[in-house]
Order: sequence, then structure tokens, then C-alpha cells
Amino acid sequence: MKLHILDKDGKKTKELTTELFEEPIRIDIIRKVVEAEREWQPYSTKLYAGMNRSASGQVRHKRHSWKSDRGRGMSRIPKKQMWRRGTQFSWEGAIIPSARGGRRAHPPHGQLNNKKINKKEYRKALLSSLSYISSADEVKKKYASLENKKFSLSLPLIFDAQLFSLKTKEFLHTLKNIFGEIAEVAIQKKNLRAGRGKTRGRKYKKSAGMLFVVGDNENKNINGVEIKKAKEIKVSDLAENGARLTVFTEEAIKELERKYLERKPEMKNKNNIEGM
Repeated sequence: MKLHILDKDGKKTKELTTELFEEPIRIDIIRKVVEAEREWQPYSTKLYAGMNRSASGQVRHKRHSWKSDRGRGMSRIPKKQMWRRGTQFSWEGAIIPSARGGRRAHPPHGQLNNKKINKKEYRKALLSSLSYISSADEVKKKYASLENKKFSLSLPLIFDAQLFSLKTKEFLHTLKNIFGEIAEVAIQKKNLRAGRGKTRGRKYKKSAGMLFVVGDNENKNINGVEIKKAKEIKVSDLAENGARLTVFTEEAIKELERKYLERKPEMKNKNNIEGM
């Protein structure tokens, strides 16, 4: 597959031939790996939830005994005493599931996500996700705002190292010129949240924006664009809930080729001795 490499002005400078984006798209394998990569919060109750009460339940049930529950019509459940004067006392039921503020009867135990994917299947999923994000039709399906807009870019986009010489303002201006109408999807947006969530630690909402994959020796920090190194990308970064708009550098393409396309040489059989 021949791809064009763009300079900092968005002009084509040279061509690159690669097989990274030629794997058949397997949505089933992609979904399986994305599910395994998700960091699930263990869904369970807090330790000793509903049990932190001083309700021993040690009320006497003996007949003809002082301070017992006989003749009061009281249920035999753990009780939290509110006040007491001799044989008279006020109480509330506690701890048990049927009492207010008590524990749950059968709560979930918070199992972690322990799904495992073997190496060959993961390699196939990542190459398949690279082909997935190189399809303009699949990228448009992910973003609802792109349905009625022109998508004249040929994906994937690859830039040379000159782009890192730009400052943040110039970098974002270059992206807006290259992406045109779809720049609102490429660059992150930060908006004030509507509703009560503003006072609960989530005042702002921010879109994901595009993913910029760079080489391991390339360093760039841009406010408004998510940047990840080639050795760190996962299938969920590229294809979670659809094909994400992704941009690469020339060095990142070469490192992905070395990692996922170059086959390891077969080991020689130790029993075979040269010269026999």
C-alpha cells in the first residue's frame, strides 16, 4: 500500500510503501481484544457496608426475666438502642438486610477483568484495527458530526518530522488547514458541563479528539491533541466504539513495521549439526 508523507504545510513530499494497513478487518477480534483491555472498576459493596453499627442484638429472650423482650411484641433482630431507662428503651433494627441502612443480602463480590488474549490473536487484532482506521467510511460512522460533511482526505495521514518544529499555536493552525471541515473532530473540545455534575468534581466535559502516534524517540506535548508513542498504542486506543481518527509520523510507521510485520527467524533444530 502506497501512502503519501506530508510536510508541515500539508503538502506531499514523498511516498511510503507499507503493509501495515492491508490486514482484513475483523470486527469480532477487535471487539474481543477491546473488551479484554478495558480497565473495569470492580463492582462490589464497600467492606463492612451496613455492618458498622453498635447493634449487638443481645436482648434477653428469657421468660420472666428483667429487661427482656417478653410481652413487648418485639421482633428478634439485632437492635440499635437509642435510649434506655431501666426496663424501658427505644430501639431500631440494624445490620440485617430488611432493616434501614443494613447490609445487602447477596452483594456482588467485585471480580476483576481477567480476560487474556494470546500473542498471535492480539497481533492480528492490532493490524486489523490499523486497517479499520484507514477506512474513511468507517471513521465517518464513529463521528455523527461528519455525516453531512466532505471527507476528501485519504487516510491514514502520515507526517514527517518537520511538524515537531512548530509551536502549539502553529501546529493547531496547520491541522485546521489540513483537516478543513472535520477539524472540530480532530482537535479536543472542552465545554462546561450542564447540570448538577459541576459541583461533583466533573465540571468540564472534553472530547477525545484525534490520536497522534509518534516514534519512541519523538517527544511532543500539545494541548488539544492526544499523543502516544508507537510502542504504547493498544487496540482500544484505535478502535474502541468505532474507528478513531488517527495520524502517524513516518518514524512511528517504521517502528510499527518492525514490531508487527518483521517475522522472527525460525530457530534451528539443535539436533542438526552442520557438516553431517
